[in-house]
This record gives sequence, C-alpha cells and structure tokens, in this order.
Amino acid sequence: MASTDVVCLGESMVTFLPSQPGRLADVPSFERAIGGAESNVACALAGSGWRVRWVSRVGVDGFGDHLVEAVAARGVDVGLVGRDRARSTGIYFRTDGERPTTMDASQGGVAEVLYYRAGSAASAMSPRTVDVAAIDDTAVLHVSGITAALSEDCLELMRVLTAPRAGRPLVSFDVNYRVGLWKRAGRDPAVLLDLARGCDLVFVGEDEAAAAWGVTDGPAAVRAALPEPAVLIVKQGGKGATAFVRRGGDGDGGREAGSGGCGAEYVVTVPALRVDVVGPVGAGDGFAAGVISATLRGLPVRERLRHGHLTAAAALTVPGDLAEPPARPFADRLAALDDEAWGRLRLGPGWDTANAQKANEP
Repeated sequence: MASTDVVCLGESMVTFLPSQPGRLADVPSFERAIGGAESNVACALAGSGWRVRWVSRVGVDGFGDHLVEAVAARGVDVGLVGRDRARSTGIYFRTDGERPTTMDASQGGVAEVLYYRAGSAASAMSPRTVDVAAIDDTAVLHVSGITAALSEDCLELMRVLTAPRAGRPLVSFDVNYRVGLWKRAGRDPAVLLDLARGCDLVFVGEDEAAAAWGVTDGPAAVRAALPEPAVLIVKQGGKGATAFVRRGGDGDGGREAGSGGCGAEYVVTVPALRVDVVGPVGAGDGFAAGVISATLRGLPVRERLRHGHLTAAAALTVPGDLAEPPARPFADRLAALDDEAWGRLRLGPGWDTANAQKANEP
C-alpha cells in the first residue's frame, strides 16, 4: 500500500492581493496570501481527508518559510519540499478577474498579473533535485503544465514523471496553460500536448486547447487531438465539463449510467452549477481536487464531475485561492441529486459551511 494517497508537485508562490479594485499601478497596499495550482489541489484534498504530500522547492527566506508553514497548516505533508540557498521564493501580484488565455490586452474581465518568479527556487526542480522514487510511493501523482514552463530542468522532470515506468502511480495532469509564462520562456506550448499524452487523467479547458493548440471545434475535437489518456476531462466554463472515458480505464468497467457513445469509449457531460462568484481564482484547482477525490473513492464518472463542480464552487464563493472543500456527506447528497434538482441549485457565499452542518445532523 502506498504511504500517501496523492502527491502534488509544482511551484507555489507568495501572492499579494490588492486592498481595493483598480490597476496595479493605482493600488495602495496589498494583502499577503499563497497561490500555486498544485498546492491548492493538495490543500483541498487534505481538507477532504486524504493523505497528501506537496513536493516543491522554495528559498531559504521568509516567504519560503511562510509557504511551507501555510501549506502544512492545511494538513499537507511538506517533508519533500526542498530549500534552496542560492535561489529565492517566487512572488506575484494580481488584481481581480479571470486569468488571461491570450496576450491580447483588450480581453475584458481578466486579471492583471505581475510575476517575480524567473530563476526561482522552484525553477531548479529537476530529476536530480527531486526524489522521483519517493514521489512514486503514492496512489495518484498530480502535476500541471505550469511546471513545464518554468525552466528546461523542470521540463525534463515533467518528461520523466509523465513517461511510462515501472511502479508509476496514476498520473493526473492539469494543462493549466499560462500564456505569459510560455511567451517569456519562448517555447511552443505544443509540448503540453506531448506531456498530456503520457498521463492517465487529463484536465484541459476548451479555451486552453484553443489558445495553446489551435483546437477550436469543441470537446470532441480536443479528444481527437488527445486520444491517449484513459480519462480526458474538457472544462467548458459556465457550461460544464465533458469526460471522455476509455471503457475499463476509469475503475467502473464502463458501466456509467446515462453515458453516451459506444465501443471502446463513452462520454459523460455534467452541467456547471450556478454560482454567485466572490473570486474566480482557484476554481480550476478545486475542480481537479474534487474529481481526484471522487476518483480515489471509485465513484462513477458522473459523480466525479459533480464533485469537481462542487469543490470548484467552494473556491468561487470565497476570496483568494484556497477554500475548504464541502463536507463529504453534504457533497455526496448534492452529487446524488437528479438532473432537474441539480440544475436548480444556486450556490452563494457560505453555502458549503452552513449546509454541511445541516447535512451532518441526525
């Protein structure tokens, strides 16, 4: 039996959130928080009761201390986080809004993000600085495309982690295309497609597939470009998410109720929830955490997608990157609703805390 349920590997940074709306140039002060796709997933999974380890590198500095302490406080094992005396911990500043998927400054409603992460401690992750054998001692390894853009060493590590090898855990890969990172690195984001092909469970947004790979004809076209993963989940924003599942490759033997398709694969689509959004950051990480948690429990794919939407809703209804996932009994109750009742749900701030208490009442 693996010593850990999930290992999440990737850079986390100290993030500074504005004290008031406006351009970064006009904001007078900022509040310190932490942000990192993989550590967000780790914290959400630990909050759901799983044994989780976060693997990364931080500087020997106050920001590195803060990151390690903050993630550990969420119940995550940080024993494999390396400390680098020669490199600093990354930081970034951001305004409210969605992350941009293009370099077009005229995109409406997107955040202004300013990174100070070039040459960071995490960019020195490689097969020589990370214990790959220790990482393999888990049921699930979760990584993202962000790591591949940090440096050539990080890309080399990602190639090792996503390549077939003896004793490899189930590899979960969130494409997490960050246009600015790839532009600055001067690399072709097609490498994300190559990495995804080696993974077992892959998350990608329709917008990401269009921006990174030029795939613009919907979820089926994304699957055609990426047929290898046993489970491919295409996120469709406010519309929902579609899972393409190879029969027998998802743990339920292809017996998914209400699934479409025939032959070697079936398709499951689950509409998104209506949510009164407080902050858009962290929803994708929450979605991944909810799906991974439900996958570890062996739930049917429909319920996995619903748990993804519910954990994403928990992130959307709080400010900042991190949110406590909904309590399992309450989430199970909502995930089991019929389609009509699911479609009527509307979730706002506090929905997961107040209602979870009611769900646990005798």
